[in-house]
Amino acid sequence: MGRVVTWLQQRETRMFCWVNQTIQHSSLDFFFNAITHLGGAAFTITAALCLALFGQGSWKAAGMYSCLALALSHIPVAVIKRIYPRLRPYLVLPDTNTCKKPLKDHSFPSGHTTAIFSLVIPFVHAIPWVGALLLLLAVLVAVSRIYLGLHYPSDCLAGALIGTATALAIVAFFG
Repeated sequence: MGRVVTWLQQRETRMFCWVNQTIQHSSLDFFFNAITHLGGAAFTITAALCLALFGQGSWKAAGMYSCLALALSHIPVAVIKRIYPRLRPYLVLPDTNTCKKPLKDHSFPSGHTTAIFSLVIPFVHAIPWVGALLLLLAVLVAVSRIYLGLHYPSDCLAGALIGTATALAIVAFFG
């Protein structure tokens, strides 16, 4: 089992370094620094609340489901971050490119990725054409977290799975 874990860690580190170091470019710096905030609490909570309060029809329902998914999805994130206190990549890997004010809390799982998937998945169900565009946006937020040196790929994958599973459960239960 130890060899499998080591093999996976090596592949993940390579993937991280490729996104964080190999594809570095000033235009990507600007793009990913801007887009990463779409997974933050300020944007996701505001967007979900505005749609839940002021939306009509499917938009309103998706907004309400997103609010609930956002709230519920961060319970496992908080628990997992305490149980598995993984250091952020920029604290572990030399030559990591990072943003100006990097976070110092635990890395696993990615809260930004969890949040954006919690917000987006109800729209995939309610308004598929909008959901497809938003899903691309969610993936870009996840990639931004790696590009900025804040998360490993598995942190983002776990966040995407938690956000997606929570939102799908909400939609299945209430929808």
